[in-house]
Amino acid sequence: MVILAEDRVRAGHVQAENVRVITADVRGRFHRPHGFGVDALQGGFTLWNRQADPEVKLTAELLDISAGTEAQPVYGSGIFVGGHGDQDGHGDGGTVHVTLLRTGEVHTDGAIPARTPDLISGGVFVISGATVDVVQSTGPVTTYGPNDMVLDNWGSVGTWTATAAVTSHGPSGIGFVNFGELDTLDVRAPIVTTGNGARGFNLYDGTLRDARFQSIRTTGDGSIGIQISKPMGRLAVDGDVATSGGEGLSLVKGVQMTLKAIALSITAGGSVDALAIGGKLASGGTNVVTLEVEGRSGEVSITGGVEATGTGSVAVSIGDDAAIDLEGIDIRSPE
Repeated sequence: MVILAEDRVRAGHVQAENVRVITADVRGRFHRPHGFGVDALQGGFTLWNRQADPEVKLTAELLDISAGTEAQPVYGSGIFVGGHGDQDGHGDGGTVHVTLLRTGEVHTDGAIPARTPDLISGGVFVISGATVDVVQSTGPVTTYGPNDMVLDNWGSVGTWTATAAVTSHGPSGIGFVNFGELDTLDVRAPIVTTGNGARGFNLYDGTLRDARFQSIRTTGDGSIGIQISKPMGRLAVDGDVATSGGEGLSLVKGVQMTLKAIALSITAGGSVDALAIGGKLASGGTNVVTLEVEGRSGEVSITGGVEATGTGSVAVSIGDDAAIDLEGIDIRSPE
């Protein structure tokens, strides 16, 4: 199902409720938004304002939209909402304003060849040029192929809440990835990734005020648990952030790079005002770091400590210009 604003369409409101896309293959659709080094596949359900004129505005309320099944996932993205964007992935034309996007069960497989550097898909995808007041992911969202993000934001979102499992089974997938503007993220169910280079949560770009997760677990080589590359406010995890892989390839902004399965990475450009981990930070792979800090963190609480159990691994690595206080936190590395 595709709803486009193009040609003579200059305005409109879309009201959709209880829409279930049983099967779809959208890989052949020619038009694909571009940003951050990649093209993005359209969705089984697509609402897209393609007009370059910023005076062209759509509004929408999208309730209980589902796509695919475990036995027959949608080929492409799942649920795709966007406006007009430039080649850098930022909105620069017609817009769509969604008051509420509520999704049900979503299963997708972009069927993208492994190690492709410049093409992705998303289970639930808010594209540049879209503003969504509230996203509610009420059903499980599962992606199965390479470069398949599960939840992805390039646009502007007020509050995004997920109350069912967020799962990626392909290489170079990400449970939740943010490039846009996001005020509050609340994931009340586990994020699990099983492919190589498949990370749990990435703040690559944009803004994020507050993020809370139930737990994050990755099992593949190169599969970082959490990576923070921009300044953000509060980061909280109720349970554990755990990785079990070692070194492997992962897609990073259009480039396949070698990464290690760090549980929590705060890069040189990243910072966290307050960090609270209710469980532990843990890594089990060979020659990895559990907590790597090149940026800055304010107040820190890690109830279960920081643990590395793999051969040649260390629990903590802090860069020369980093700022973090780990006093009183239990730190455990292999002997």
